[in-house]
Amino acid sequence: MSTTPSTAPPDQTGSYKRSVRNYLLDSRFQLKYSGFLVAVALVISGVLGAVVWSTTTAMVGESQKVVEESTKVFEESKKVSEVSRMNIKNFAPDSPELLAEFTKEADEHDAALAAQQKAIADQQAMLIHRQAVLIESVVGCLALMVVLIGLLGIYITHKIAGPVYKMKRLLGKVGQGSLRVDARLRKGDELRDFFEAFQQMVASLRALEKKQLDDVDKAIDAVERGAKEDAKASLGRVRDAMRTALEG
Repeated sequence: MSTTPSTAPPDQTGSYKRSVRNYLLDSRFQLKYSGFLVAVALVISGVLGAVVWSTTTAMVGESQKVVEESTKVFEESKKVSEVSRMNIKNFAPDSPELLAEFTKEADEHDAALAAQQKAIADQQAMLIHRQAVLIESVVGCLALMVVLIGLLGIYITHKIAGPVYKMKRLLGKVGQGSLRVDARLRKGDELRDFFEAFQQMVASLRALEKKQLDDVDKAIDAVERGAKEDAKASLGRVRDAMRTALEG
């Protein structure tokens, strides 16, 4: 295993800044779990939307019933007034003052009922308008919530996918024989304990490699001096270390 120094690419030094285009480092992983969060948000939004719709529809329905009842009362009152007016004309034809007084009171009563009916109708129209505004607001807020949850899912999974992506590249370097890993995670990244364990592993490998290199240097020096036993002992230590690493 070589100890040749290698210069880490800029994106492995931890100094680069996040940008929009590199938030999807592992699109399959990030979109999968972000999609799951969005699906949950859609279900919750659907339930909330159904509750709001049913509640407001019930309120509008009750208001419509009140308007219909008010209309019936108004129509019945007009019929009663007309019948009473006809009775006065038939049974008291010589009392125009009584007919005039009754007509005045009946007209005032009908006007009051008409005003009341109009107020109820206006109230229903206002309720229908408020229902439409409420539904539009709820739909807009729920849609915004779904979008924000999707973006938040990508952001959170990016903090996991980023370290995993970096670990893959660093493991590739170690697999190629390079034990010089000058890298760190960015602020806010997850899996820090795992990354620190990886760094400790690389440090241990570097220490072992250095020890073996020292033994090889001693063996070469012993051969040059003609001390075969010393060279043999140094090479034996190297062989034992390599065998231990292979056999566990």
